[in-house]
Amino acid sequence: MSPIVQDVYAAAERTPAAPALSWRRTVWTYAQLHKAIMSFQKYLEQRRLGAAARVALLMQNSPHYVGAYLGSMAAGCVAVPLNAHERAGVLARQIEHVGCSLLVVDPNHPEWQALEPAVAALRVDVLAMPLGDEADSCEAFCRRLGDEKAGTIRSSSTESVATIIYTSGTTARPKGVMLSHGNLAANVRAIVEYLAIDGRDKVLCVLPFHFSYGNSVLLSNLTAGAHLVLEDNLAFPHLTLRRLQDERITGFPGVPSTFALLLSRCRLEEFDLKSLRYVTQAGGAMPRAHTEQLRAALPNARIFIMYGQTEATSRLTYLPPELLGTKPGSVGLPLPGIELEIRADDEPVRRGETGEICVRGPSVMLGYWRDAELSAQVLRGGWLHTGDLGHLDEDSYLYIDGRAADMIKVGAFRVSPQEVEEVIAAYPGVEEVAVTGVPDEMLGQALKATVVLRHGVARDARGVKAHCRSRLANYKIPKVVEFAAVLPRTSSGKVQRYKLV
Repeated sequence: MSPIVQDVYAAAERTPAAPALSWRRTVWTYAQLHKAIMSFQKYLEQRRLGAAARVALLMQNSPHYVGAYLGSMAAGCVAVPLNAHERAGVLARQIEHVGCSLLVVDPNHPEWQALEPAVAALRVDVLAMPLGDEADSCEAFCRRLGDEKAGTIRSSSTESVATIIYTSGTTARPKGVMLSHGNLAANVRAIVEYLAIDGRDKVLCVLPFHFSYGNSVLLSNLTAGAHLVLEDNLAFPHLTLRRLQDERITGFPGVPSTFALLLSRCRLEEFDLKSLRYVTQAGGAMPRAHTEQLRAALPNARIFIMYGQTEATSRLTYLPPELLGTKPGSVGLPLPGIELEIRADDEPVRRGETGEICVRGPSVMLGYWRDAELSAQVLRGGWLHTGDLGHLDEDSYLYIDGRAADMIKVGAFRVSPQEVEEVIAAYPGVEEVAVTGVPDEMLGQALKATVVLRHGVARDARGVKAHCRSRLANYKIPKVVEFAAVLPRTSSGKVQRYKLV
């Protein structure tokens, strides 16, 4: 059996009546979650989905998502979480690319009407899993599956694929990261150990489960028997802080934009957050000023600054909270079992020199789904080449110096500039366009589009943004649209993006 599912079952045996998941007005206990996982496993077995069959999930964070995700792994299938914020075109490409046998979808998803014809054309079976009010109970979840009996226990090799997580919506080359059962177990157990998570914890999660950070929060808390409280969004930061206070939350994970929003819109000292035992931050660099503001506003909480990648099952390093003052800007030391080197031209560099961050260890992915060429390139020499630039200080603490790749980090999301450029290029009158990342206090980075128009075409930044809004997820819409006569290029004709920032 999947070691992750096994740990969740063990938690259910220890404390069956303890709350596992709270969402809206619904609470699922560990006994109920156990039942839901087994019911979903039985459903897949009755449909005769074989081992390694891909089961795609298009749902927001919810107990239903968790039951389907863990139930897929329990059945020996591969769980494929899809980005619930994506547009139908990107979702269709990923569903086709992964070759899924079953799509579990909330029929109220805003893109479902546009996506459904493509799913039908691909002959993918669909399980509609509506969310809302009466449908939110564990009993309703099991009834929809048609059978509440337990499934037979299936063994899963730790090296077999457990989940495939897509890292971007680029139109040119979908990147599905294959993570094994062993990858997930190694990463989760390391996180549980350094955060000291146990059954007394109550953690508020605002991160989407279809990303590696949110996935690690989900699995680390459930395997430890903690209570995970799901928050749909951060649209009303005062309400989020009120929930942290009123529900006596002990753990709160976020990305830099999460904390930027809370710090800019609210006065944290006006809330009683003494129960908050720890805060974790990953998903990009957070300004040191924000770290210091958090330390001042949350004197009782341990603040963990972390670094990781989807290709390494989320977490690679963390900085112990007691070193925030003496190692400002560092993302810490590698997790146990992780080897880390700074390399240039596939050779280690000296301390203090900048190079590409390369790692190896039990949490490093198997490779990219159906892309042996890219897998060999990224995993060459037995090391995962992260595409991030960094350096080590004299004590071997890691500092991030930038990104080697073109991907732009907007909050918790990675955005392919080529995808946005392709959309803008289709706008009437556009001759050329280049999309870059620019500093943003709230999100870390925001998108900037530099547009070259055909002669005689009027400038219309609002029109460009509206065009993007109808075709792209919200976080892919450029915050800044500027117009230029030409784009700066090298002698070989390549756009010099750094000159556009």
